[in-house]
Amino acid sequence: MIAILDPFSGISGDMTLGALVDLGLPVAWLEALPSRLGLEGVGVDVFPVVRGALAARKVDFRIPEQPHGRHVEEIREIVAGAGLPASVATQCDAVFTAIAEIEGEAHGVSPTEVHLHEVGAVDAILDVVGAVWGLQQLGVTRVYCGPVSLGDGFVRASHGVLPVPAPATLRLLEGHRVRPGPEGTGELVTPTGAALVKVLSVGPPPRSYVPIRTGFGAGTRDLVGRPNVLRIVLAEAESGTERESLVMLACDLDDMTPEALSAAAGVLLAAGALDVVTIPIQMKKGRAAARLEVLASMGDVSRLEELLFLHTSTLGVRQWDVGRRALPRREQKVQVLGHTVRVKIATLPNGSSRAKAEFDDVVAVAQASGRSVTDISALAIAELERT
Repeated sequence: MIAILDPFSGISGDMTLGALVDLGLPVAWLEALPSRLGLEGVGVDVFPVVRGALAARKVDFRIPEQPHGRHVEEIREIVAGAGLPASVATQCDAVFTAIAEIEGEAHGVSPTEVHLHEVGAVDAILDVVGAVWGLQQLGVTRVYCGPVSLGDGFVRASHGVLPVPAPATLRLLEGHRVRPGPEGTGELVTPTGAALVKVLSVGPPPRSYVPIRTGFGAGTRDLVGRPNVLRIVLAEAESGTERESLVMLACDLDDMTPEALSAAAGVLLAAGALDVVTIPIQMKKGRAAARLEVLASMGDVSRLEELLFLHTSTLGVRQWDVGRRALPRREQKVQVLGHTVRVKIATLPNGSSRAKAEFDDVVAVAQASGRSVTDISALAIAELERT
């Protein structure tokens, strides 16, 4: 299942949550989220509204008095204590880190020193975790995003009056298609909404797809003459249509140890690189070297380039645009010897499927049971075939 964000009137965290509820995310699940995150005393209101001519869902949080903003490390502690699925926790951390890095650049401080105001607030934490985890709850394995309407005019923020889009918001949307206006709408994209697009979206929607359900999430403002809503479409991509526009980053290194190079690759993967490979090459004067290639989503290019400079000895990074055709895939959990193993299932162009057990899960079960990795993988696939 894929999700297509259609931010024709911008995007924010509460709009995203509202659209997910409209798509079928259980209200009871959302109501339990504050307690899951240790945010006691927070109430959740979900109710129908009409924005323009469209019916939508609105999500509001009733929040007792809280600290005025939080550092990113405080937010990480909240998320870490909630027992989220690993993939959800990783993406949530990427959202908060992206905002902290942009804010840190703007104010000349380390991301860990940034005091997040709007995004460090309880409602923004709930928006981010609810959006990321909610998409997984609905069975979404890939997110796409259409052109983002930015709004116009000026907005008052904690640092004063800023033009729309706010500088941090626009930085977060680098690499994604945007458009100014419509005229007179004010701010349509919040930093939280922009960060969700940056981290979750793999690019523009596929050329064709089969829509399954559509949900509308309402913004707080009721704009005159137009619906202030976010549309999210759940769909199945037609076989062969999932083509992504990506960027390849590369640098050649002849003065790094294999251990240091492996560590740098790990940093890049943890930071959101889609793939990292090293290729043995020979440079001038016969020097043995390695080429480090990093496959990146367009919105991650600048951040991953900076990491290449920080964690390798390179003096320059090359880049070029690439296209990737991806098979539609989904994830299913099976039980093997009393343990949960995730299995990735890819759909081939002829309609058949191919499955592979998640290696980290297989290793964990192998270590716990004393069986071989090969045995556990085979048991997982056999269990999948029985279900």
